[in-house]
Amino acid sequence: MISIYELKPRFQALLRPLVVRLDGMGVSANAVTLFAMAISCALGLLLYLSPAPQFFLLLPLWMFLRMAFNAVDGMLAREFGHKSPLGAYLNELTDVVSDAALYLPFVLIAPFGWGSVAGVIFLSSLSEMTGALGPMVGAPRRYDGPMGKSDRAFVFGALGLWLGIAGGLPQWAFWIMPAVSLLIVLNIVNRIRNGLRQIAGS
Repeated sequence: MISIYELKPRFQALLRPLVVRLDGMGVSANAVTLFAMAISCALGLLLYLSPAPQFFLLLPLWMFLRMAFNAVDGMLAREFGHKSPLGAYLNELTDVVSDAALYLPFVLIAPFGWGSVAGVIFLSSLSEMTGALGPMVGAPRRYDGPMGKSDRAFVFGALGLWLGIAGGLPQWAFWIMPAVSLLIVLNIVNRIRNGLRQIAGS
């Protein structure tokens, strides 16, 4: 299935001049990764402690910038020799931490609640674990959709924009979280199935 992740090469091309400059300044990929996680956690804490609708307008802006940071650290690692074992750990773990921090404030927003949002957080973590397990069985790291990391960023960014502009969400929006969870389950199945298929083909 199609995922926003497939647009990443075009996005990287736009960011390449910035990446060249950061490398020249001595900024490491790991520093970019940790900085992005710190901002995500700070924003998540702000929204959890002060869940005023207008503050959620920061969410779509940061979701876009976070995708840029993720692209930048990956390009520094691959194209400028910043790749390291520590970076591999940080790349996976900081994404899971950042996702949880940014999704968690929605437990305070009607019509959502702890159950529906916690389900999305759990399945999102499981999805990223499934993708990261690919190399352990001889397949590449899997990014299959639907509802991969970039798609989830779009959904939660859109919810933040909607909430910030309208001041609240309609009751029927409750079904958004179960729908996201279902799509993540399909995502997990696709990552396993396509990983196994690739191993069998090789």
